[in-house]
Amino acid sequence: MGDNPCSVGALRTAFATDLPPAQVAPNPTLQVLQIKPIAAQQNAPERFRVVLSDTMHFIQAMISTQQNYLIQSGELVRGCFIQLTNYNAQKVKDKKILIIIELQVLKELGTRDKIGTPTGLETATMGQNSAPAPRQEVASATSFYGDKPPQPQRTLAVGGGGGGGGGYGRGAGAATSSTHATVYPIEAISPYQNKWTIKARVTHKSEIKNWNNQKSEGKLFTVHFLDETGEIRATGFNQEVDTFYEVLQEGQVYYVSKCQVTPAKKQFSNVNNDYELAFRRETEIELCEDDSVPKVNFNFIQLSDLGNIEKDAVIDVLGVVKDVGEVEEIVAKTTGKPYHKRDISIVDASDVLVRCTVWGNQAKSWEITPNNVVAFKGVKVGDYGGRTLSMLYSSSMMANPDIDEAHTLKGWYDGQGQRDLSSYKTHASLGASIGGALGRNEPYKSLAQVREENLGMGDKPDYFTTKATIVYIKHENVSYPACPKEGCNKKVVKYDEDSWRCEKCAETYPKPQYRYIMTVSVNDATGQAWFSCFDDVGRLIMGKTADELEELSENKPEYEATFAQTLCKVFIFRCRAKQDTYQEQTRVRYQVMSAAPINYAAEAAKLAELIKRYHV
Repeated sequence: MGDNPCSVGALRTAFATDLPPAQVAPNPTLQVLQIKPIAAQQNAPERFRVVLSDTMHFIQAMISTQQNYLIQSGELVRGCFIQLTNYNAQKVKDKKILIIIELQVLKELGTRDKIGTPTGLETATMGQNSAPAPRQEVASATSFYGDKPPQPQRTLAVGGGGGGGGGYGRGAGAATSSTHATVYPIEAISPYQNKWTIKARVTHKSEIKNWNNQKSEGKLFTVHFLDETGEIRATGFNQEVDTFYEVLQEGQVYYVSKCQVTPAKKQFSNVNNDYELAFRRETEIELCEDDSVPKVNFNFIQLSDLGNIEKDAVIDVLGVVKDVGEVEEIVAKTTGKPYHKRDISIVDASDVLVRCTVWGNQAKSWEITPNNVVAFKGVKVGDYGGRTLSMLYSSSMMANPDIDEAHTLKGWYDGQGQRDLSSYKTHASLGASIGGALGRNEPYKSLAQVREENLGMGDKPDYFTTKATIVYIKHENVSYPACPKEGCNKKVVKYDEDSWRCEKCAETYPKPQYRYIMTVSVNDATGQAWFSCFDDVGRLIMGKTADELEELSENKPEYEATFAQTLCKVFIFRCRAKQDTYQEQTRVRYQVMSAAPINYAAEAAKLAELIKRYHV
């Protein structure tokens, strides 16, 4: 056996303990006896099953799809030798199997006929159990592991008799101290292994969410686990909600094992992990009295930098509560379900104010008062009125967190930040610096480029930024009477001489609050376009509220003069282009998302940068 390159006995060693195989049998060299493709589902990647031998035993193995290229390129063939650089030893339905994540083909060893007469590892270890050991299988060059050669006498029943079957493998008992000794980091968890236990802190626990549709009904909740290496999301459904919801508490540390590992559903999660966990009936969770696990992991974005963040991105922010709005109830158009919301205005040391919307029970039970620091984790970025934030089902928040950033922010606020809301900048007023589509800092497009590039002609809207001059504003229908209730903005109708009625709120008001719905004609050196503007942009252009303009409508000279004063003003417009059909005619509508007057210092710097590019 002097010329045997294999790691003799490595397979048995890998399964002899609960320790990770990389510790007890690192980088074993094995011979490939068989390669067989597995029938895959439609559109699923091709999978391969192989039989590996250490010349004493052989075992079935599954190769990760990332290593398929080795078989498809002809490097990994029957009779060759490989070294396992990353693998796991698993038991699936009482069958031992290797999961190969990474391997290296040892080309210098070439290919050879099967070395020795290895026997199946499964049957070789049966003697350790109470069941009688069946006759050992011997690997051959023509048989595949699991396909037994014909046996003339079939006297042994599969699984044995009496209590033998129950002794095969380990039961699903409570977690033991020896299990805790083999704690895996969260970053190492993947679907290719199931013998793991994590020690992690619950940083977020959601409310119980109920669903009811045509297919099914049920309930679920989610938690976020954190350790020194990362985070992972876990979800419990139905029975697991009853079992684990009260067990898991935010801030506590737990040992967790025997969960299902699946690819992360990124549309429902803001956790930075490619996988997530699902609690099952056999899942084990045990409280751990260990405070060394990190308490929270933030990656804060300054409020002034939100203009560089894409719409719908999920981020962490830290701010001081400046204003707390009233709780409101809105009704979803599609389902008719009522929802509660509350708008919170926060500021930070960048002198920017942003509105963050909280929902549901958090909106109804909000207790954080102005002048307190609050850390939001996993909030969604919106682009209404420049930039806004909104809490998701998976978001969390913490009042006055004991972290350095919070103490620094509180010191700034106590010294410089306690001033009127109007003194803070907003992203509506920072529109020029926000740039183009979805918050990217794109170069300006001319009006000719907007048309030549057919922006807005596709299925999805296009966004662009342009610098243009207002040449005309349509005087008719420049505003509409809106519901004065905050957050409603629906059109009201005159009920009688002294009252206006909102059908949505089912309430009557003594007078409406007028809001702009302006249509303006703009020009640049290359062409002309019509832009639609709403209230925030209208106030910026007109220099007064729609209510104030409506009062001037009785004084025609002053009313006309107000419009005349807006002409020939230059603004930076951030626009949304989308096809619109009206009276069976399809056209592209340009809606202004935000606008700002020219910032001459910024424009000068932009021109200087352009000049540098031309090497002038």
